[in-house]
Amino acid sequence: METDTLLATGSINVVPQDYGANSGSAEHGHPDNGSPGFGTRSPNSVGDNESCPVKGGDEALYMQQAVVFIEDAIHYRSINHRVDASSLRLHRWYYSRLCQWGLGLAIAVVLLLAFVEQPSSLSTSSDPRYRLPPWEPPCGLTEGIEALCLFIFTLDLAVKSYLIGWEEFRKSKWLMGYTVVIAASIIDWMLSVSMECDEKLRVRRLLRPFFLLQNSSLMKKTLKCIKRTLPEIASVILLLALHLCLFTMIGMLLFAKTDEPERNGEWGLYFRNLPQAITSLLVLLTTANNPDVMIPAYTLNRAYSIFFITFSVFGTYFLMNLLTAIIYNQFRGYLMMSVQTSILRRRLGIRAAFQVLRCQGTRAAVVEQVRVDTVLEVMYKVNMKSYYRAAIIKVRANTWGHCSGGCAHPAPPQYNYTCLQKIQFIFSHYYTTLAGNAVALANVICICTILVLNAEKSTAERNDYYLEVINCCFIFWYLLEMSLKLLAFGLKGYLSYRNNIFDGFLTILLMVLQITILINYSVPFSKWQPISHAMSLWDMVRLINLLIVFRFLRIIPDIKLMNLVASTLLDLVKNLRAFAGILVVVFYVFAVFGIWLFEGAIKPPTTMSIISNSTIENITSNYTTTCGTYEQLEYWPNNFDDFAAAIILLYNVMVVNNWQAFMDAYSRYTTEWAKVYFVCWWLTSSVMWVNLFVALILENFIYKWDRSHSCSVTDMEKTRYETSVQLMFKEHIEEPTEEELLRQLQQHPHLHIHCTVDT
Repeated sequence: METDTLLATGSINVVPQDYGANSGSAEHGHPDNGSPGFGTRSPNSVGDNESCPVKGGDEALYMQQAVVFIEDAIHYRSINHRVDASSLRLHRWYYSRLCQWGLGLAIAVVLLLAFVEQPSSLSTSSDPRYRLPPWEPPCGLTEGIEALCLFIFTLDLAVKSYLIGWEEFRKSKWLMGYTVVIAASIIDWMLSVSMECDEKLRVRRLLRPFFLLQNSSLMKKTLKCIKRTLPEIASVILLLALHLCLFTMIGMLLFAKTDEPERNGEWGLYFRNLPQAITSLLVLLTTANNPDVMIPAYTLNRAYSIFFITFSVFGTYFLMNLLTAIIYNQFRGYLMMSVQTSILRRRLGIRAAFQVLRCQGTRAAVVEQVRVDTVLEVMYKVNMKSYYRAAIIKVRANTWGHCSGGCAHPAPPQYNYTCLQKIQFIFSHYYTTLAGNAVALANVICICTILVLNAEKSTAERNDYYLEVINCCFIFWYLLEMSLKLLAFGLKGYLSYRNNIFDGFLTILLMVLQITILINYSVPFSKWQPISHAMSLWDMVRLINLLIVFRFLRIIPDIKLMNLVASTLLDLVKNLRAFAGILVVVFYVFAVFGIWLFEGAIKPPTTMSIISNSTIENITSNYTTTCGTYEQLEYWPNNFDDFAAAIILLYNVMVVNNWQAFMDAYSRYTTEWAKVYFVCWWLTSSVMWVNLFVALILENFIYKWDRSHSCSVTDMEKTRYETSVQLMFKEHIEEPTEEELLRQLQQHPHLHIHCTVDT
């Protein structure tokens, strides 16, 4: 949390404005400057006046530098950039929300071009039997959009290079790679234009995910951690390969071809040759073909099941779960090292801000202090989320005994009438919320009951009169509850609770829909004719019921375990975007490769009636109607004929249900080496990435579970301001020492702070 860093660490101290820099006294509850208490720093690391970067009183520059350093700390950015006034203005403009959204939009657009470029995904169906010719953009349209995006990336590279300087630029491998990727993309773009968009291979399409990677620092760290984890994963993969090969040899010996055709079922379907045997057992490792793979042998002798059960138990339940544990353990260690670097950046940014703030005016540097009003002035200039700023002000208010705008909830209004006071007491009480949850539950039960009764009825047979009357009663209660809560809390107090915002928004929508129904379908009549209206009564009532079901979600915060699970999911969505981002990159790269390798490889028969006859060989030698195959299951929409279809196919393989059907089909229609592509994708997505994601979910949940049982309400409130990835490893992170921070500041290429550190 930013407040922890700014106001609670030992390396940065502030003094209240009322007491000044040199007037702390015991009568006000503050130690003087000579004591090691609040408002002072221990003298062992205090520099002289030369620790200020610039001699003199350029306070505006100091303030601007402090603001930028704190913004860098908030976002875990490096502070090794230019610090003159014009560069700082450029720095803040570059990292402003508008510019970063623009850059993010350019990245999204250049990635989405794959859906429009040839082969285009702009068709209703991906099934080649029913797919109409998709709309193909004219030559120059997508190229023009891509040229604009490449110009933005070039400008982004130029600004970054200028801000950090040439020396820092040469040290950054990512920026060097950024330069190479932009140059290669521009060259490939020029070739496309010169060939009038008729080229068969666009290499730059494979390079586009790099733009997404280089724009996220946490994504870079995650990728670096994955790279370092691979050697540890390789040992388990090798053990898994030995397990697979060993059982493949045993299986080929057990199910060798015999002179009795009725005993060759297992050999013919799964163990005919080495590639087929390895593939069969590899699929069994994922349980996708269980128990199909053992049925022919099990039919002959039940003892054969021991072979398949032993293989599955040892491989699927031991080795695969061991792989999950090793992936998580090793990756967690490397990720913790990366988080340690991020924490160092944050502490260094705050320390640099403190260093320049203490240089304002002519204050003596014997004791390093910064006034509270100076800190708050900087905080108001820093671009940060409002609740971060409110948390910092709240810490300041709690420290010196009064509350300003940072309090969690505004004070409720004061009423003079006893009746209003009683209403305020009742509807601000926790039991009122529980009663509202009970009413919402009763509403959902009524909806479920009527839905069960009307499940078999057509729209004309339904009588929605009673359901509408019930909905009117419940909506009236919701409006009454919202109105009385507004009376109890006041408008600002009501809106300070997220649950109230959620309830109020849905209640207003319900009221609008109900009024619309009352206007269109005269209420006094019990029989309505929905056919005569543009939107039937059933459709409008169904929309109301959907909103009511969503309103029932208000019970989540009141059930501890459910709230814990929901908060874990929200944290994963908000703060683990780097993991999802890298998964998007992996999907993108494999989809591009899949299109290059398998586009148009599988084509369905032109006349599907021929399938019912026995002349399949006349259509294609690769076609088969065997049960469980690609053709028999009619998986035709799953193909690599365009980018969107390739993404869906890769997802289906990642889920591993029937993934052997895709692998078998593409190996038949192309070559046996196609299996390598699918196995690599299975290892990357299902084995490594899904297991890693599951492990991190468990870690986040376990951390929250332990914290909910061991921490106070105040500590739990602080977690709202912390990032989950850093929070998960907080207990294992070592805080940087004062000497280390000052040593890092001495090495700043542009600030030139000269610090003296006593040993």
